[in-house]
Amino acid sequence: MTLGVAIEIPDPYGTEIDSARLGYEPSMGHMPAHITLMPPVDVDSDVLPGVIDHLSAVSSLLTPFEVELHGTGTFQPVSPVVFIALARGISFCERAEAQVRTGLLGVETRFPYHPHVTLAHDVSEELLAQAFEDFTDFRARFSVSQMHLFRLHSDGWHPVQAFAFAGQ
Repeated sequence: MTLGVAIEIPDPYGTEIDSARLGYEPSMGHMPAHITLMPPVDVDSDVLPGVIDHLSAVSSLLTPFEVELHGTGTFQPVSPVVFIALARGISFCERAEAQVRTGLLGVETRFPYHPHVTLAHDVSEELLAQAFEDFTDFRARFSVSQMHLFRLHSDGWHPVQAFAFAGQ
C-alpha cells in the first residue's frame, strides 16, 4: 500500500486552493490541499499498525502552531512545480517532518524537505505560469493542531487517521 502524511489546509482556504488546482491539473483533486510531511511511500500492509503507533508517538511530542501562507514559488528548473509558500510555520513543519520520517517511515527522499502547498506540477508551462500568477497575492493564516495519515486507493488519497498534536 502507498501511504503519505500531511497537514490539511482548512477551509475556506482548502476549498479555494482545491478548486484552483482542479483547473490546472484535474488529478490534483485526488488529494486535498495540504503541506506534505512525508511524501508517498510504499509499505507492506502488515506494518500499518506500527505506522499508526509511530505517528501517535510523534504527535504526542508535537505542539500546535500557526501557519501563514503567502504568495507563490516554484521549483523550476529542477522540477516543474508551482506552489504556495509558507511565510510562517516553516520550522515547525521541518521539525514535524524530521520526526515523522524516522523508524518505520525513515525513507530517503529525492529532494530536501521544503514545506509548501502544491498548486500544479508536471503540467504545461502555460498552466504553471497561470498558477503562479493566480496565487501571487494569496494570503492565509490558520492554526495547525494535527496531521493526517493518508492511503492511496484507486480513486485517490483517503484519510486513514488524524493525529492530534499533544506536546507541551
